Amino acid sequence: MADLLIDFMKIYIIRHTAVGVNGVCYGQTDVPLKETFESEAEIVKQNLKDIAFDAVFSSPLSRAKKLAEYCGYENIRLKDRLKELNFGEWEMQEWDKIDMTEWEKDWINTPAPNGESFAQMYKRIASFLDELKGQDHSTVAVFAHGGVINCFKVYFGKTDLAGAFDDLSEYGQISEFELI
Repeated sequence: MADLLIDFMKIYIIRHTAVGVNGVCYGQTDVPLKETFESEAEIVKQNLKDIAFDAVFSSPLSRAKKLAEYCGYENIRLKDRLKELNFGEWEMQEWDKIDMTEWEKDWINTPAPNGESFAQMYKRIASFLDELKGQDHSTVAVFAHGGVINCFKVYFGKTDLAGAFDDLSEYGQISEFELI
C-alpha cells in the first residue's frame, strides 16, 4: 500500500504591536503605534528569525505592514481582505459614546452603521484562506489584526463565531495554524 502524502501549509499569523490610541473604536482606521513599537517589534522579529517563509502577506494598514517591514521581509503581499473589521460610522468614536443597542442583539450578523458585520468579515478572511489553499507554499507569514486572528480561529475550528472574542491575541502574538 502506497504511503499517502499529506500536503499542508503552515501559517503563522502575527498581530501588530500596541496602538497609540485608547478608548476609541478604530477598526480600519490607520492609527499610530505606541512609542514602544521598536522594542515590541524586536521581540517579534527574534521569535520569527529561524522560520523561512515562502510568502509574507499583510494587511495594508500601517500597524501591520510596519511590523512586517521591521522584521525584514521584502515582497510583502498587501491584501485588503486582511484588514480589521470595518466599523463604519463608529470609526474613531469613543466606545462609551457609541449606541450599540441594536448591534449587541446580534453582533455576528449586524453591521455597524455603514460598516460590516463580523460574519461579513469572516467571509472575506475565509475567502483569503480558501485562495491560499490553491497556492504552492509550505510556510506563510500573515501580519494582521486581532479580529482577523479571531476569524482564523473560527476557520480552523478552534472556536465558533459566537466564541471568537473569548480569547483575544496579545499585541505582537504569533499564532500557528496548519492549512490542509
